Amino acid sequence: MKEKKIGFIEAFSIGVGGMVGGGIFAVLGLTIDLAKGAAPIAFAVAGFIALVTAYSYVKLSLRYPSEGGSIEFIVQAFGNGLFSSIINNLLLISYVIMLALYAYAFGSYGSALIMGDDVMWVHKALAAGIILFFMTINMMGAFLTGRAEDIMVFAKLAILAVFAAVGTSTIDMTHMAPQEWMPMPSVLTGGLIIFLAYEGFELIANTARDVENPEKTLPKAYYSAVIFVIILYIWIAMVTVGNVSFEEAKKAQDYVLAVAAEPFFGKAGFIVIGIAALLSTASAINATLYGGGRTSYLIARYGELPNHFKRKFKNGYEGMIIIALLGIIFATSFSLDNISVAGSFGFLVVFSLVNFANFKLYKETGGNRLISGFGTLLGLSATGVLIGYNMIHSPASLITSGIVIFAVFVFSFTYYHLKKKRLAPYLDKALEIEEKSGEKH
Repeated sequence: MKEKKIGFIEAFSIGVGGMVGGGIFAVLGLTIDLAKGAAPIAFAVAGFIALVTAYSYVKLSLRYPSEGGSIEFIVQAFGNGLFSSIINNLLLISYVIMLALYAYAFGSYGSALIMGDDVMWVHKALAAGIILFFMTINMMGAFLTGRAEDIMVFAKLAILAVFAAVGTSTIDMTHMAPQEWMPMPSVLTGGLIIFLAYEGFELIANTARDVENPEKTLPKAYYSAVIFVIILYIWIAMVTVGNVSFEEAKKAQDYVLAVAAEPFFGKAGFIVIGIAALLSTASAINATLYGGGRTSYLIARYGELPNHFKRKFKNGYEGMIIIALLGIIFATSFSLDNISVAGSFGFLVVFSLVNFANFKLYKETGGNRLISGFGTLLGLSATGVLIGYNMIHSPASLITSGIVIFAVFVFSFTYYHLKKKRLAPYLDKALEIEEKSGEKH
C-alpha cells in the first residue's frame, strides 16, 4: 500500500504548531517590559527576520529534502568538519534551551494557578517534573499521534484566537501611543528576544522528503505559516498591551497573558488562559523532547556526537535522556531573561548560517543571492544588536550565552580531534593500501 504523503494542511500545521508553542506564553511579558507600547512592533521585527529566513529554507528543502533539515543544510554548505560540528551542536543545545523555556513557562503558569502567584519552589518543581514526565512517556513509546497533535494545535490556536478577538473590544490604544514606546534599541532587543517564539517553522524542512508536490506545497506551507503567526502574535501583543498596565505586565511578567484575559473574561479568563498555557507548553515539551532526541541521533550519525546519542533505549534515544536532564538544569538554574537571550542567540546564529548556506549554494538551489545575502546580514546584525544591548543594559544575561557557546565549542573541538586521532590509524592504513594499488598500476 502506498504511503500517504504530507499535504499542505499537515505541513502548515507542523510549522504553526512548532511556532505557537510555549514561546508566546513564556516571553511576551519580557518583550513588553523591554518595548512597552511598541511590543507589537517588536513582534513584527522578529517576524520579518523569520519570513526572510523562510525563503532560504524553501530553496534548501527543495534541493536537499532530508529529515535532517537544518543539520543537512549546514553539512551541505560547510562540509562535515569541525565548523559544522560546532554549529549543529549549537542547534542541539538551542533545542535544550527551548525545552527549558517551555518548562519554565509551565512552572510559572502552574504555580500561578495553584498558589495564586509564582512561588519559586513550586515553579521549579513543576518545571522539572513535567520534563521528567514526558521523558518517561517518550521512553515508553507513547508519542502523540499526528492526529492528536493536529487537535492540540487547533485547540491552542482556537483559545488564542478567542482571546485576541474578544480582547480587541477592550483595548486602550493610549497604551500603544508613540510616547509610550521605549527607545528603538530596546524595542529591537525585545523583538530579538521574542524571536525564539518564531522558532519552529524550520520543522517543515524535516518533512520535505514526504511532502506531496513539494515544489508547490513547501513554499505555500513555509510562507503562509510564518505570515499567519506574525499576524497572530502582533494581534495578541496589541490585546495584551491594551488591557494591562506596564506595571502589571512587569509584576506578572512570566504569566502576563493570563492576567491580560481578566479585564474581559474575569477570573475565569485567568484560569482558562492558564490552562491553555499548561497544555501548550506541555505539548511543546513533548514535541521538543522527541525532536531533540531525533536531532541528536542525526548529528551523531554524522559523527559529531558520541554513539550514545545513536543508541536506542526502548522506544526512545539515549540522547533524549541527556537532553531532558540538561533541560532541567537550565530551567531550574537560570532566570527567564538569561534563557531567552541564550535561546535567541543560538537560533539567530543557526538561521544566519542557513541563509548563508543558500547564498553559497545558489547554483544548486536556484536561490536569489540578494535575498539570502540580506537574510544573512539581517541575522548577523540582529545577533550583534542582541549582544550589544545586553552588554550595556544587562551584562549578566550574557553569561548564560557565554557559558553555552564556550561549552559547545570545547566539546565539539575536543570530540572532533579525539575522533580524528582515533581514526588516524585506519586512515593511514587506507592511504597505504591506495598507494600500493597505485604502484601496481
